[in-house]
This record gives sequence, structure tokens and C-alpha cells, in this order.
Amino acid sequence: MAIKLHPSIDKGLKPGAKKFKGGTLTCHCATEPVTVSIKGNVAHNHACGCTRCWKPAGAKFSVVGVVGKENLSVTANEQKLHVVDSSATIQRHACSGCGVHMYGRIENTGHPFYGLDFVHVELSKDKGWAKPEFAAFVSSIIESGSARPREMTKIRDRLKKLRLTPYDCLSPPLMDAIATHVAKTKGTLKA
Repeated sequence: MAIKLHPSIDKGLKPGAKKFKGGTLTCHCATEPVTVSIKGNVAHNHACGCTRCWKPAGAKFSVVGVVGKENLSVTANEQKLHVVDSSATIQRHACSGCGVHMYGRIENTGHPFYGLDFVHVELSKDKGWAKPEFAAFVSSIIESGSARPREMTKIRDRLKKLRLTPYDCLSPPLMDAIATHVAKTKGTLKA
């Protein structure tokens, strides 16, 4: 039996629609759910093993992508949202009823990912979202208690079989984007 990582990737990855126009994310509350509207598709969708991202029960990883914050709007029951940890870089807005993280926003204007919101497209019934491209912070599933060190080779092998290259940071293009932003801010790289 294959190792279970996350319900949306365990049976394989489905390609996204090229001209996907977006959709609605809905929390898990049976009544008065929080809904979030997303214009367009997500970028950099990935399996994330960090200890802060919301994961469904039993999942070792979250699956999270980014959208420009101008493309995200809360469309119902915004009053139920609260920031999980105001000291965190990503301000994760969770439903006070069910605990689901509806979106994460970076408020620090100096951060390389300022202007991006982090979302979980599994919260949408709409089809066509971009498929996950890689796995990030894989070792962190040990820290979260989701895996034992002796399981990590099998977990990385499973990720590779799903064509999700495992990293213990972000993917190389995202790490390059961070380094480029920092270099421009320091003046070591001229635009």
C-alpha cells in the first residue's frame, strides 16, 4: 500500500486547465461557512511539510499555492476569520468555527513574497486548479510528528513517484526569487 501524503495527491496528480478562471474556497463549517473567491489560477502549487500550514486530518503535507492578493476576496462570513499567529511571516487567516486556514498573507512590504496570498485549492469544488509542482520543507514532517525519521526515504520515494521533487526548502526558482530580492535590496544586484 502506498504511503498516504495528502488526499488530493495520493491517487496521482491531475493537470490543471490552461485557461482556468478561478473559483471559490469554502471552509469545513456545515452552517455559515467562510468562502473566498479567487480570480485566476494559483502558481507554485506544492506539497508543504512545514509545521504551520493547515493540513487535513491524517495528512503528512498540506497542499498550497499562491495568488496575487488583488485576486483574492472573502465573499462570506469574514467575521469568522482570525489570524492564527500574528508574529508569523505569513498571516494565516483561519475560520474560528472549523479551524481551516482560508488564506495566508504576507504583510511585510520588504518580504520577497509580499503581495502574494497562500491558499489551499483543495477547499474548492471547482476543477482546473494548477497541479502541485514540488514538495517543500519535507524534513519538517518529522518535527510535526507526522513521520518518523526511518520513514523519510519511503516518503521521498513516494513524492518522486508522484513527480513532486522533494526539497527541504522551497523549489530552486523560488529560492532564486528570494535571493534576487535580497540582493536588489542590499544593492549587490542592480536591476
